[in-house]
Amino acid sequence: MENKKSPQIDAVIAWVDGSDPSLIKRQQKYLKFEPDKNLAGAQKTRFNSLNEIKYCLISILKFAPYLRKIFIVTDQQDPNIYPLVQKYFPKRISDIHIVDHLEIFQGFESFLPTFNSICISNMLWKIKGLSDQFIYFNDDVFIVRPTKPSTFFKNSRPVLRGKWRLPPYERILWDKSKYFFEKLFMGVEKEKTPSFQINQWNAAKLLGFNFRFLMSGHIPLALNKKKLEEFFTDNPEILKQNIVYRFRSYNQFNTVSLANHIEYNKGNLNVVTSNGLYLKPYKRNDDYILKKFLNYEKNKEILFLCIQSLDLTSKSIQHLVQKKMNEILEVNLQIL
Repeated sequence: MENKKSPQIDAVIAWVDGSDPSLIKRQQKYLKFEPDKNLAGAQKTRFNSLNEIKYCLISILKFAPYLRKIFIVTDQQDPNIYPLVQKYFPKRISDIHIVDHLEIFQGFESFLPTFNSICISNMLWKIKGLSDQFIYFNDDVFIVRPTKPSTFFKNSRPVLRGKWRLPPYERILWDKSKYFFEKLFMGVEKEKTPSFQINQWNAAKLLGFNFRFLMSGHIPLALNKKKLEEFFTDNPEILKQNIVYRFRSYNQFNTVSLANHIEYNKGNLNVVTSNGLYLKPYKRNDDYILKKFLNYEKNKEILFLCIQSLDLTSKSIQHLVQKKMNEILEVNLQIL
């Protein structure tokens, strides 16, 4: 039960069903205007869903029961999660809310439709009724052990999960060299492949970090709505420049990284390790999966799990992951 003395904290999950014919039709319309027809930001795996959101949602309700509301942000889609909540957490049905892009892009409708998670995350502060303190999830990120409000917020400030890194000069040099080589010798101008690392570095640079940046991982991320609202309200052109890309771009800055560096600049020193475990099972075998889950079992510090691009793996790997997740969450979900 929610402790009335605890601060109000909500969860936000970004979700998309890439197999939706209407979504694909909208994507194709805008891909026609892209000079690079194999745009990295439009790869199908970025949008494909194996119903991982069901695990994400159940993991929140089970291991973070103190969270007040859960907002699922979609693009004219229905994740069909209410029967699941009714089965396992019937008392929480009224706490689950579906939010359409039209709501969070109110006043910025010209930037819709968007197929870009960075743009969507830039606008989360506009969710109606969202608490000042909230936790941002992608649908392939799960909580896998009990947490407390202080796991995410201390002294009313977000806990910043990540590691300080030197600027990614090697990656930048490689990307520039590859771009100029392809332009000079192949006569093509391909957009640089979007990078989780580069997008975070872009945010740090924007806020005056020249010699290091706080690199976060694929985990649930604590954010302060007011800080994002203040920054984007004070810098509307920066916001517009970042959400203009229909598909993820190398040139964008990452929302969470922006928020983390704003926090640090304002004296928030709640910097801790990620407590996360990352799996990318594509082109891997059962041993890889079993070793990762064994690592989870042995290391009690692991609170979060990300399983990326599960759609690209074999059926046997998918079923093994499903079995392991069912064990952790003590449910019997068939997501495949």
